[in-house]
Amino acid sequence: MIVCRVAVLLSISSSFFLATVAVAQVPQVSLPTSPSSGTFSSMYVAPDVEVTVKGQNGGRVPKQTVVRLVNLSGQIYDEIPVKNGRARFSRVPRNEYRVVAKAPGYQMAEGRVNTVRGGGLATVSLELRPISDAEEAAADRDIADLSPKTQKEIGKALEALRANQGSEARAHLEAAQKQVPNNAEVEYLFGVYSAQMRDPAQAQVHWNRTLTLNPNHLSALIEVGQARLMQNKPAEARPYLNRALEVEPSSWRVHALLAEADYLERQPSDAIKQAERALELGHEKATTIQPLLAQALAETGEKERAIQVLQQYLKASPGDANAVAQLEQLEHPKAAAGDDGGLRGQLAQLNTAATALPVPAAWMPPDVDEKMPGVEPGAACTLKEVVRHAGEQLVNLTHDVDRFTATEGLFDESINRWGLAEKPERRTYDYVVSMQEIRPGFLGVEEYRSSLGKSAEFPDGVITSGLPALVMVFHPFYAGNYEMNCEGLTRWNGAPAWQVHFRQRADKPMAIRGFRMGTMGPSYPAALKGRAWISADTYQIVRMETDLMKPIPQIRLAAEHTAIEYASVNFREGNVKMWLPQTAEVYFEWNRKRVHRRHTFSNYMLFAVDENQRIKSPKGAKTEAPQEKDGHDAQP
Repeated sequence: MIVCRVAVLLSISSSFFLATVAVAQVPQVSLPTSPSSGTFSSMYVAPDVEVTVKGQNGGRVPKQTVVRLVNLSGQIYDEIPVKNGRARFSRVPRNEYRVVAKAPGYQMAEGRVNTVRGGGLATVSLELRPISDAEEAAADRDIADLSPKTQKEIGKALEALRANQGSEARAHLEAAQKQVPNNAEVEYLFGVYSAQMRDPAQAQVHWNRTLTLNPNHLSALIEVGQARLMQNKPAEARPYLNRALEVEPSSWRVHALLAEADYLERQPSDAIKQAERALELGHEKATTIQPLLAQALAETGEKERAIQVLQQYLKASPGDANAVAQLEQLEHPKAAAGDDGGLRGQLAQLNTAATALPVPAAWMPPDVDEKMPGVEPGAACTLKEVVRHAGEQLVNLTHDVDRFTATEGLFDESINRWGLAEKPERRTYDYVVSMQEIRPGFLGVEEYRSSLGKSAEFPDGVITSGLPALVMVFHPFYAGNYEMNCEGLTRWNGAPAWQVHFRQRADKPMAIRGFRMGTMGPSYPAALKGRAWISADTYQIVRMETDLMKPIPQIRLAAEHTAIEYASVNFREGNVKMWLPQTAEVYFEWNRKRVHRRHTFSNYMLFAVDENQRIKSPKGAKTEAPQEKDGHDAQP
């Protein structure tokens, strides 16, 4: 058994059990199960959102008007009717939301609200305007804002498209089209269907129609631009790709296609810049651009670097005959000299094929490598310094703390086959986390839960564990196991933060995350990739997101995405301040089941250790994080 495993992630109990990957047995200590509650501070209290809705020119609002909050990953937070021109959402979890007002016969009105910052009340004002029949379809452009009946038809169409069941997909798309004629999303999926049916001309008709309904539809812009490149028409492709770049500047696919456009237009230097940017944003997803990058480097005189790029690419894709021939030509130009026209065409085809868009599935947030969040221009980041200081904070945490307790709130919802949430459950646990350095170079992080004095039970027997251990990616014991890249300076909760990307190294142990089926079953370590936001002032980790680098088929785990936010918790005794988890969003697909969970942590109490490793009295926290109520609102 590998002793350096830090924690578990996911467990499945009852007949299955994904239990903690043991590091060592920690002595049981009698601890209080009901930590004393503290008082809310403004940084923890979830604010209210008040929406004011008016008719055109200040007129009255229709009686059937409703307002919906939708987070940026497409999940509906809540929908309530408008009364007297107002709708108020109480104690909304901190996030950024789309605010959508809808009424029959009126255009959909939309705004944005950010509850991460600010105090106790966030306000939004919207205006409803009448629409004509021709405008009605374009008003409902996103799948998340369509009726449940239409969402179901689109969900069935998506499922059929993913299974390459063309006739079934078409039937459901036609049903959706009858319900929402001239809808941009339906038109886009008709294009995907036509492409699967090997009718590229008809696919282009649908995607051009999509852009008529929604000129900023990112996927359609990419598809139309890519089609022009495949026809060797880079000048025609460029306007679409430039528009796509305006819509989403951090899309690696757009930069990859712009690299190809530059290359086809005999601008290798510009192609190098775009290809490198695609790799920076897309990481392993963008590696198919490397042959084009290598060719552009060779044409600008950087032959040695071109060879290195191709050698790196072929380590991951040894069966690519085109790349093998390309490397042979670079290494032995006399033996393989000749016209590069064929190679140029092969590279273009390789790039366009590699950047084909997947059929969308919005129930889970985008993979961390799908796009890079924006950073401020010109801010210099020293990766070693940022990682070293962040690691020092974690060393202090594990040195000063033996255990801490909290009240954990859990909101669990299943995501059905159409991507819609259902069967919400709410539970509360007394939660204890133990952190110990078992021996030099080895950490143990273990968790204990109980509910009303009994062993904790999780919905469907699937236990979400190991969240406190994820931050240990940056601990000096484990940081060397990851490739890291400081992407730049951004802001989180209004304060400057360094944005750092990380991914598991192939030559290092996977020591942070592991899964087990059954109490006695074998454990399966998981390779992680992710992104962390590290305070530029204190070097505390304020947010982390992680994804699995690949599925674990042995236990039918297809995907998992986590997003954890940390906040400063002040303890009464000893003037102790620590950064601990405030909320955690977890999405996973296991055994064809899709689940979204939201964990909240409050009522922290601290158990410190002195120089002689004696457990000291608990230190109550002054602040607490919100708990869940009715799946959404906080409760005391």
